[in-house]
Amino acid sequence: MIITDDHMHIYKHLKLKAIEEFKKAGGTHVFLVNLLTKNYNIFPKKGEDFKEMYEKHLKIVKQANEIVKAYAVLGVHPAEITILGEKIGYKKAAEIMIDALDIAGKYVEENKAVAIKSGRPHYSVSEEVWKLSNEVMFHAFKVAKDVGCAVQLHTESYSKEGIEEIAKLAKKAGLKLYKVVKHFSPPKVDEFEEIGIFPSVIAMGNNVLRAATISSRFTIETDYIDDPNRPGAVLGPKTVPKKVKELLKMGFDEDFVLKICKYNIEKVYGVEI
Repeated sequence: MIITDDHMHIYKHLKLKAIEEFKKAGGTHVFLVNLLTKNYNIFPKKGEDFKEMYEKHLKIVKQANEIVKAYAVLGVHPAEITILGEKIGYKKAAEIMIDALDIAGKYVEENKAVAIKSGRPHYSVSEEVWKLSNEVMFHAFKVAKDVGCAVQLHTESYSKEGIEEIAKLAKKAGLKLYKVVKHFSPPKVDEFEEIGIFPSVIAMGNNVLRAATISSRFTIETDYIDDPNRPGAVLGPKTVPKKVKELLKMGFDEDFVLKICKYNIEKVYGVEI
């Protein structure tokens, strides 16, 4: 049986042991996403400096591929704008982030990654920072359109209005909406289907079951962050396999699991499972 975690981080705590736990629980495929530059002790002054983080991430994805099938997602966490901006100015920070997204797109073109990461801050920011963040995210959509890949988004807490606003930007960039993945989505999969953006449902509580009772148009994630100061956060690496098996016990068949863990993944990311 194919079981896919659509969003996980591996970098400092359990590292590959987390992937081994995922596999032992039944996991077969995982999308590994880089964190912030500061997590890798990198303090960028130009877009090129993100390459060091990308290379470190690709190295661990390669190692993870010896355990399960792992895909690399490369890009720029939206919180970089405030972290960098406080030191070098927000406009300059946005310029660096845009350059770093261009570089991430080149890795996709070279088949070293399957998607890029972007978004906008999940916390309160000034009007200037919000505007710049939207410009960065819009650029990510243009890069994704040009290289033919998906974008995983880290954004503010879900609201239908917010997702509709993001969808407008993606449309303006010419990116197909199903290629826009809202990481850490709630189980409101009907609203996502109406708008067109693809939800990666966080496997917390009964979210997966609630989503499944509405539609099969979603993927599942743990957002495991591999932080030694927060072990098991956001959710542990065994969670997605556990939730998928719960669906089977609740009467959903293996074809349903194939839809969310294989066919949806193939459509969104253009990979073959």
